[in-house]
Amino acid sequence: MAGVNARTKARKRAMNVLFEAEQRDIAPLTLLRERLVNPGVEAALPQYASDIVEGYAENSARIDEILETYSNGWPLDRMPAVDRALLRIGAWEIIYNDDVPDIVAVDEAVELSRDLSTDSSPAFLNGLLARIVEVKPSLVD
Repeated sequence: MAGVNARTKARKRAMNVLFEAEQRDIAPLTLLRERLVNPGVEAALPQYASDIVEGYAENSARIDEILETYSNGWPLDRMPAVDRALLRIGAWEIIYNDDVPDIVAVDEAVELSRDLSTDSSPAFLNGLLARIVEVKPSLVD
């Protein structure tokens, strides 16, 4: 159970980095490097949080394209910023991280959205990420 808890915390920290980078209009990797050198008042960034941010940054154009394609007319820039960050993490885990079962990636994003975003966010994230799981075979190179 400790592994799950640690990964949940790492996802939340990765979400914070992606969210803050977007708010400050800086590259996620730039902010990640900043946080690794100077974590501020928080504990050091977990390795898995770094893996997520690096993985998203490396594949951001493709991930954002997939999210836009399957979001049923909701452009990324119209979504709440927290939702965008959680969708990016969930999509990265589904498409690029074979260590995380797809259902876990979806559930984790949905759970974090319950605590951090709007009342309608969990259902929206669940629907969009479930759709990505459904079409994953056609997305994986």
